[in-house]
Amino acid sequence: MTWNHEQMCTRAAAELKDGYYVNLGIGIPTQVANYIPRGVKFTLQSENGMLGMGPFPTKETADPDLINAGKQTITELPDSSYFDSATSFAMIRGGHVDLAILGALQVSENGDIANWMVPGKMVKGMGGAMDLVAGVKKVVVIMEHNSKDGGAKLVKQCSLPLTGKKVVNMVITDLGVFTIESGKLSLIELADGVTVDEVQKRTEAPFAVLAH
Repeated sequence: MTWNHEQMCTRAAAELKDGYYVNLGIGIPTQVANYIPRGVKFTLQSENGMLGMGPFPTKETADPDLINAGKQTITELPDSSYFDSATSFAMIRGGHVDLAILGALQVSENGDIANWMVPGKMVKGMGGAMDLVAGVKKVVVIMEHNSKDGGAKLVKQCSLPLTGKKVVNMVITDLGVFTIESGKLSLIELADGVTVDEVQKRTEAPFAVLAH
C-alpha cells in the first residue's frame, strides 16, 4: 500500500505555516491548496503576476482570463493583487517567497533537481522553476517515487538537465517523506504499509533511515 495523490498533498500541506507566501508548481503540487489544515492562513503567489489566489472555480464560474502559471483557471480573493511578470519574479528572486512545492523528474541525494525537460521531447519552456529553486526559502518536491517504467527518481546523480543544484529540502513520494540536509538524504516517514526494505529496493540514492 502506498500514498495516493491526496495523501501526498495532505502531507505537503502540513509544511505550510501561518503568514507564508507560497508558490505551487504545476501538476500534483497545485492540488495542495485543497488540503490545507484548518486555521492556517497563507498567500499563494503565481509567477504570471498574481498574489492571493483562491480555489479552483466551478465550471459555471470559471473565467478564462484568470489563470495560474500552469494555465489552470482559478478564482480571486477580496485581497488579491495583480502585477507584471517582472515584479512577480522580483518577489521570487528577492527571497520574499517562503515555500515552493514543485514536481520533479529526478532529485539527487544532495538536493539537485531536474524538473523542466526531457531531452528529445517537446519543451514548452522552463517557466519559473529555475528562479523558484534559487530564490525561495524552502523547496519541497512532490513526485511519484518511480517513473512509469519503474526507474528510480531519487538518484545518486541526476541524468536529466538540472533546474538547480543543492536546492531541495524535502521530498514527498508515494512511499514516504525524505529530508535533505548537508547533502545527505534521510527517510523520516513511511507511507502506511510501506517497509524500509521496499523503499531501498526502489531507490537508487543511498539514504539514512530516521523513520520509525
